[in-house]
Amino acid sequence: MNLFQRIRKFLNWEIAPKPDPELLPEVYSHLKPFRLPLILTVAVMLVGTIGYVLIDDFPILIAVYQTAITFTTVGFGEMYPMSDLGRIFTINLIIAGFAVFSSAIGILVSELNKGQIVTVLKERRMLYKIARLKKHYVVCYHNDYTIEVTSQLRKNHIPFIVIDPRPEIHEWAVEYKYPYFLQAEPHAELAMLKAHLSSAKGLIALSDSIADNIALIASVRLFEKEHFLPRPYYIISSAENMSDVEKLKKLGADTVVSPTKLTAQRVSAMAARPDMENMLEEFLYKSDNPLDMQEIEVPKFSWAVLKKLKETHIRQMTNVSVVGITKKDGKFVSMPKGDVLVTSECRLLVIGTQKGIAATKELVRQRIKPKELKFV
Repeated sequence: MNLFQRIRKFLNWEIAPKPDPELLPEVYSHLKPFRLPLILTVAVMLVGTIGYVLIDDFPILIAVYQTAITFTTVGFGEMYPMSDLGRIFTINLIIAGFAVFSSAIGILVSELNKGQIVTVLKERRMLYKIARLKKHYVVCYHNDYTIEVTSQLRKNHIPFIVIDPRPEIHEWAVEYKYPYFLQAEPHAELAMLKAHLSSAKGLIALSDSIADNIALIASVRLFEKEHFLPRPYYIISSAENMSDVEKLKKLGADTVVSPTKLTAQRVSAMAARPDMENMLEEFLYKSDNPLDMQEIEVPKFSWAVLKKLKETHIRQMTNVSVVGITKKDGKFVSMPKGDVLVTSECRLLVIGTQKGIAATKELVRQRIKPKELKFV
C-alpha cells in the first residue's frame, strides 16, 4: 500500500463498492445465438444491394430500398425496371430472407422459453433497487427462521435483502413478501457486491448447516478487510448446539442464537411464572409499544466519562432509566447504584420511550457538560 492509499484510508476516502448493474455478463452469453442471424442479415443486405447495382444498374439508394423490401417480403413490387436475371436474383433473395427470419424467430422463441434472459433482466432491475439501500441487513438462506425474522424486520421498518442459491427464491419472495432478494451463493464476493454489503448494517446467517454459517462469517470479515470499511459488520448467526455457538463466536460472529436454548429458556420461564408469559413479547417485540430498551455506548470524548451515574442526571433530563452497565472488559453490572462510575466505552442499558432514548444518545455524545445540568 503506497502513501496515497494510506492517506485515503486514514481520511476514509475509500469509495464503498456498490452493486454494479454490469455484474451480469451472463446476459451476453444468452445473446450469442443471435449473432449468426444478425451476420446473415447484414450479408444478405450487402449481397442484394451489390446484385441490383451490377445486374440492373440500380442507383445505390434504390438498390438498398429494393433489397430491404424484398428481403423482408413486404411486397411493394419493383421500384425500378428489372430484367429477367434481376427477377431470378430477387426470388433467391426472398428465399434467403425467409430462411434468415425463420431461424432468428426460432432462436428468439427458444431463448425466451428457457427464461434465462428474463431472469437476468429482472435481476438487473433488482440491483438498481438494492443500490439505493443503506443500513440494511443481508439475510442469508431461506427457511422457517428466515420467514419469522423478515416478518419482524418488516414490521419494524428495517430494510433487508434475502439471498438464497435455490431457484425457488423467486416464488418464496412473492409468497413471503421479500421486497429485495437475490439468487446467489451468499458467501461469494459477487453476491456480497450485488447485495450492496458495503452499505449494510449487518448480516444474518440462518443456514441449517454450520459449515455454511462458518463460510459466511469468514467471507464477510474478509470482505471488510479487502474493502477497507470504516466499521465492522454486525453479524448474527444461528446454531443448533452450544459447542457451535462458541465456535461461531470465536470465528467472528457478534451474536449467535441457539433456537434450542431459547426454546428451553422460554418454556422454563413460562413454567416458573405463567403470569409473565406475554410480557417479553409486549415489551420488546411489539412495534407499536411506546417503551423501548437499547444499549448506548459512551464514547471516549464524552463529558460523562468518570462521572458517577447520579451526577449525569440522565433520569431527570431524559426520563430514561439505566438498568445495566456493560464495562469495556465485558463485565455487566445490573441495576447500578448512583455511585457507579461511567467509564470510557462502556454501554448503558436503558429503558424508556424512543424519544427519551434518542435524547440520551445525544446527551452522552456531547464533549462539554450540558448547561442544563445547572438547573437539575
